[in-house]
Amino acid sequence: MKLSIVMPVYNEENFIREAVHRVKECDIGELEKEIIVVDDFSTDGTREILEKDIASLVDKVIYKEKNEGKGATIRRGFEHTTGDFVIIQDADLEYDPNEYKDLLAPMLAGKADVVYGSRFAGGQPHRVLFFWHSLGNKFLTLLSNMFTNLNLTDMECCYKLFRKEVLESITLEQNRFGIEPELTAKVAKGNWRIYEVGISYFGRTYAEGKKINWKDGVQAIWCILKYGLFR
Repeated sequence: MKLSIVMPVYNEENFIREAVHRVKECDIGELEKEIIVVDDFSTDGTREILEKDIASLVDKVIYKEKNEGKGATIRRGFEHTTGDFVIIQDADLEYDPNEYKDLLAPMLAGKADVVYGSRFAGGQPHRVLFFWHSLGNKFLTLLSNMFTNLNLTDMECCYKLFRKEVLESITLEQNRFGIEPELTAKVAKGNWRIYEVGISYFGRTYAEGKKINWKDGVQAIWCILKYGLFR
């Protein structure tokens, strides 16, 4: 059996080497790994690093011809996966690939079709950062839950693990961070078995390269309403 790891990348020259190294070194038991890196037309030297240092270490590097956003980049990666399971891994070192085994556990036990990580559940370590950012995440999760009838604690979490057939059953549209509520709404509509696992979180500041902003929050609200009302 195989786990496909889709890593969307945009302007991460300071982190991409370490991110790939951590993914390659993490233990997922007897599962085979497939690492697919998708560059969203980086302009800071990331593409050169991918070409020179990373391409030979992973299964595939996809170089997009224009910058479109995280959602479009993830969609492109999904198209190339061949694994039984698929997980999203950001390249910014905020999430620990060593926790793949925790996320995979309910799926390998035959209990789950989709597993979300949660930064707000469990007792794993978390870097203390922005109050309003945290409040915004919790508000978006609450609003999403109202339309999906789920009881997630962290809809916006990067770590989302899927059985391949789940992704094959849905068509994704969003180009930016709106893909998070879109995925959630469409998975909920499919009545798939969804689990949530507490994870650690090593968040970074905007000075350290964090990219999501208030405009993405507004877009997320629109996507929650759009896919909640008309999904």
